[in-house]
Amino acid sequence: MKLTDFKVLAFDVYGTLIDWESGMVNALKPLTDKLDRLLTRDEILEAHAFHESSTQRWTPAKRYCELLTVVYRRLAEEWGAQVSWEECQAYGRSVRQWPAFDDSRAALAYLKQHFKLVVLTNTDNLSFQGSNARLGVHFDGVFTAEDIGSYKPADRNFDYMLETLARQGIEKGDILHTAESMFHDHAPANKHGLSNCWIYRRHDKEGFGATMNPGDMPSYDFRFNGMADLAAAHRAELADGDQ
Repeated sequence: MKLTDFKVLAFDVYGTLIDWESGMVNALKPLTDKLDRLLTRDEILEAHAFHESSTQRWTPAKRYCELLTVVYRRLAEEWGAQVSWEECQAYGRSVRQWPAFDDSRAALAYLKQHFKLVVLTNTDNLSFQGSNARLGVHFDGVFTAEDIGSYKPADRNFDYMLETLARQGIEKGDILHTAESMFHDHAPANKHGLSNCWIYRRHDKEGFGATMNPGDMPSYDFRFNGMADLAAAHRAELADGDQ
C-alpha cells in the first residue's frame, strides 16, 4: 500500500492539524489559575477528555462551542472553583483561536496539489471557520458534528462522510483517513473498513492527552509523527516512481 494509491485524504482537524492541546491548556488558564494546587498538563487534558466525551455522548446534537461551555463548568466543579456562565461561554468561543501545528499549513498546501482534501471534525461550523483560516487551504468537503448531529466516534459521522463522498463518485478505497486520535478516528476507521494514517503528534509523550483511551489499540496503515513527514513520504513515493 502506498500514499499514491489514494485520491482523497479525510482529516481529523483538532489534534491532527490544529494544536488543540495547547489551545485548551491556554484557554483554560483563567480556570486553572483559580486553583490552590498546580495541575500537570496531562491532568488538565485527561480531565477535559473525560468531560468532553461524556458531554458529547449525553448531548450529541449540541454545537461544539456550546458543548465546551458545559465542559468548562464540569471542570470547575470537579476542581472546586467558582466560575460564571460568561467565563464558561468565553471558553466555548476559544476554539477559533487555537493554533495550528507549525507544519500543517505548508503540508496541506503541498497535498492539495495531489489529493482532494476533506475534513470530518467534531466541531461546529463557525469554530471551524476560524481554524480553517489558520490552515490556509480550501477543503473539498467539510463535514462537522454540527452538520451531522453527532460526534465521532459515532458510526453516524463516518456513514455521513462516506455517503456524501459516494455522491461524487469517491469510493471507500479511494479514501485515506488521516488523524491523531485512536479513540475518535482510528477505531471507527477500522470498523468502517477505511485505510488510515496515524499522525502521532504525541509520539514523545505518554498517554492519550485530550482524547480518551481507546482500549485495544486500533490498527493503522501508515504512521507519521507530523504532517511534514506525511508530505515528505508522498514526495519520496513520487520520486521513486520517476526512477
